[in-house]
Amino acid sequence: MRSAFSRALLAYADRKDFVFLTGDLGFKALEELRDAMGERFINAGVAEQNMVSVAAALARKGLRAWTYSIAPFMYARPFEQIRNDVCLHDLPVIFVGNGGGYGYGVMGATHHAIEDYGALLTLARMRVLVPAFDMDVEPMVRQCFSAEHPTYLRLGLSEEPKNYVVPAYAAWRKLLSGPGATVVVVGPLVGGILSALRGVEPTPSLWLIGELPVENLPEEFLEDLERSGRLIVVEEHVAAGSAGQQLAHRLLELGKPPRQFQHRTALGYVSGLYGSQKFHRAESGLDPAAIAALVTTGGR
Repeated sequence: MRSAFSRALLAYADRKDFVFLTGDLGFKALEELRDAMGERFINAGVAEQNMVSVAAALARKGLRAWTYSIAPFMYARPFEQIRNDVCLHDLPVIFVGNGGGYGYGVMGATHHAIEDYGALLTLARMRVLVPAFDMDVEPMVRQCFSAEHPTYLRLGLSEEPKNYVVPAYAAWRKLLSGPGATVVVVGPLVGGILSALRGVEPTPSLWLIGELPVENLPEEFLEDLERSGRLIVVEEHVAAGSAGQQLAHRLLELGKPPRQFQHRTALGYVSGLYGSQKFHRAESGLDPAAIAALVTTGGR
């Protein structure tokens, strides 16, 4: 998605109020953007706390400030600055974290981001955007340029399935329709899950969420959930602060809880070993085969 992200930003490179700060990352992806923006493209170095504070100051002066780094360095290391300098003043700084979830694989826990959007959504007026496919990035970038509040954009690896036309971007998208369970997925891992679920019976209804926090629920989704009575939420994030918890809370508020609720989340490091993103997903039961088995058997 980095390339799609860079291409999307190039359309705004001539905006004099657009300033992009990177924590010494983005090589082999952001060079064209750097060249187009000139002095408005700032390499802030390996100093993420300072980068966020500088971005807050730029935003306070009316500039559209974007910050970029590997996801854990974007939300965890400068968390105090995000809270105090940006969110407490409700400044529309955009935080871009690359490699959400287990995206950085064998580099280990220090480079993983499995609690990122849950942590950030504890902060005042924070919004989160999670593209699942490359095609989602441009409309999300467009949304960020009109954002009035702090926003976190979580990039990953697009896993668009073959021989499938992805619907145009929306905060909620229905990717499969069927008489089975209602499945909700957050993020790029939906691609493999979609491929696996297209061959199971009964076919589930598969929904994709791209924006958090969970607030307004589509009427079609509520009708689908009432029909099935079974909700399965899948996300590459720990349970605490997750989209699944937010969705369950919202359904309880509406007085429309499902008869059965199952939640597959990132479980951390089950074996104590580090491996690829696929390895960690499989250990957490987030791989396509595990989700297909869950959907068809009704087990946990």
